[in-house]
Amino acid sequence: MDRVLQATYHDGSLVLDEKLDASLEGKKLRIVVLEDADQQRGKDRQPVELRKQRFLEQLQQHSFKLPEDYHFNRDELYER
Repeated sequence: MDRVLQATYHDGSLVLDEKLDASLEGKKLRIVVLEDADQQRGKDRQPVELRKQRFLEQLQQHSFKLPEDYHFNRDELYER
């Protein structure tokens, strides 16, 4: 069972916003910690427009034009 839960970090412990199912009692769990985007603060937080502009610049650097007669053939791709 995979679930996404909210929690608050306080005094070295994660405090869950809701109780876990009793069937998880004694089981080892894998936790992935993601900072809540609404709570992020600091210099590393960039305005959306700036991030969008940087993304588009990177996209432009890695883009290329295909020939006008190019045709993607999925069957040919999977023949190998």
